[in-house]
Formats: sequence, C-alpha cells, structure tokens
Amino acid sequence: MTTPADRRTVEVQIGRPVRADIEVVSRCHLGVPVVVRVPPILDDGTPFPTLFWLSCPLANKRVGRLEASGGVRRMEQKASVDQEFGTRLEKAHRSYEEERAALLPTETGPAPTGGVGGSRVGVKCLHAHYAHTRAGRENPVGDLVAGWIEPLDCVVPCVIDGEPNPEWEPRP
Repeated sequence: MTTPADRRTVEVQIGRPVRADIEVVSRCHLGVPVVVRVPPILDDGTPFPTLFWLSCPLANKRVGRLEASGGVRRMEQKASVDQEFGTRLEKAHRSYEEERAALLPTETGPAPTGGVGGSRVGVKCLHAHYAHTRAGRENPVGDLVAGWIEPLDCVVPCVIDGEPNPEWEPRP
C-alpha cells in the first residue's frame, strides 16, 4: 500500500502530481521509491500503457545517459541478432501486456495496448524496461540496464518529508 507520504515523494521525484493511484513496487537502500505501478486507466479516463514508472531521479539520470548514447538502438540491434535475447524480449512484452490487461476495469473505453512502455516489439524506452526489471519482472533489456546503472548509491535521500533534499546530489 502506498502512503500519502510515498505519493508526495514520487510527485517531488517526477516534478508533477501523479495522475492516478500508484503503488510503490521498488525502493532504494534508503527506503525511497524507485518504481511505482500505475493503473492502466488514469483518473481522467486516459489509457496509460506504462505499467511500471521509474521515479528515482538518480536512475532516471543514468538511464537517460544510456539512451542519449544510443542505448535504444544498441538494444534493438542486439534483439535482432541474438535470437535468445530477442525471444526473451518478446516474452517480456507479452507478460507486461497480460499483467496490465488483468488490471483493466471490466467496463472501460479505450484501453492501452502494447508491451513494455506501450511498444509491441523492440525497445522504445530503456527507462520502462529497467522499471519492469526493478519491479521484479523478467526483462532482458532491463537486466542489462540494471547492470550498467546500479547500484543506486545515494548517500542521502532525494526527498525528505515531501520536499526535495537540498543535500542530495546525483552520483555519476
């Protein structure tokens, strides 16, 4: 169960209000949320394909660097030449979509589609793949990303009592 304090922490981490009830599914060694589960339909009725959202600013920064250096393209290439990796990626997309579909209300309008981050195939967003892995799910892209960006080794929490911690600095 996510507490109001967790919700406020995530809002500070992402820099805006959350748009639905969230559930913290992964925390760092300091007890701060790293990944939250988001419902497939937001409070305003908008379909939302991203089931697991990466809230940790340190992880976001490190994954952003990977994406900026061509990480998505490299993962796409790996999936196309490494059959086992590609098969595992397809399986991750299917299980993601099935897990999200199981959370859909019975009476809904438009529903989100696709696998990890809304993608049916390939790699759309390393953040979403890492969040999937960090949420305890099988994802070969997320596994590789975890190996490159962890440990999430902050010395002090990024958020304290619902406010940004002025002493927090993202580690390289």
